[in-house]
Amino acid sequence: MRKERGRAGMECVVLGSGTAVPHPRRGSAGYLLRHVGCTVLVDAGLGTLQKLAVLGVSPAEPDAVAFTHLHLDHTAELAPLLFSLRNAGIGRRKALTLLGAPGFRDFYERLRRTYGSWVEAEGYPLRVDEISVRPVSLGSLVITAVPVSHTPQSVAYRVEEPETGKAVAFSGDTDVCGGLVAAARNADVAVFECSFPDERKVEGHLTPREAGEMASAARVGRLVLTHFYPECEGADILGQCRETYAGEIILAEDLLRVAV
Repeated sequence: MRKERGRAGMECVVLGSGTAVPHPRRGSAGYLLRHVGCTVLVDAGLGTLQKLAVLGVSPAEPDAVAFTHLHLDHTAELAPLLFSLRNAGIGRRKALTLLGAPGFRDFYERLRRTYGSWVEAEGYPLRVDEISVRPVSLGSLVITAVPVSHTPQSVAYRVEEPETGKAVAFSGDTDVCGGLVAAARNADVAVFECSFPDERKVEGHLTPREAGEMASAARVGRLVLTHFYPECEGADILGQCRETYAGEIILAEDLLRVAV
């Protein structure tokens, strides 16, 4: 497990640096952002709950789960998370907020109709909210969503600590677009997808060069590349990104910890 220490503020932990394609060392998309008095999950793909257990983080801890879009490699463990919270041994009592782009409430209702009481809150308040133009305050943090180029319901998130101005941006899945630059503008850390190497460009996703271009345009402090498809194995992802971004580049792996 790679750790970065020595700086106060937020901490971002990569729970899953992979995709929908099974990988022996990479789970699907999931990120844990912690700050004093507030814990946020960004996406919850396959492997999220197991990685939380490895970290010793109870499912009762997160104050919110923010979904960048509705593809299964980003949402697959929403139902298992809600099911686990019905276990009396977990003992969740504080409210849980589920966030997504417009249309997310309908997604949750369809999930509830499928699983019934298994995914309904028991013993704690559950808030299902759609985030669009107006930022959402969660404890010590403020979350802003910006539409990006992947699906009609895809957003990037900017999570900010107003007291210090520190910010982390999460691209979700996206192609090159102005929305991503806006979400990541002057962020201390940007967590950008980097699905395929430059020579294997796929519409709706970023290559290393493109991720670097977006990071440079946004003037981010440090860039974490993540969401690697198997095609990235053996490719010079770092070198390709370095052609367009001069700042610090970190290649994500599961359980990587980044201090903000």
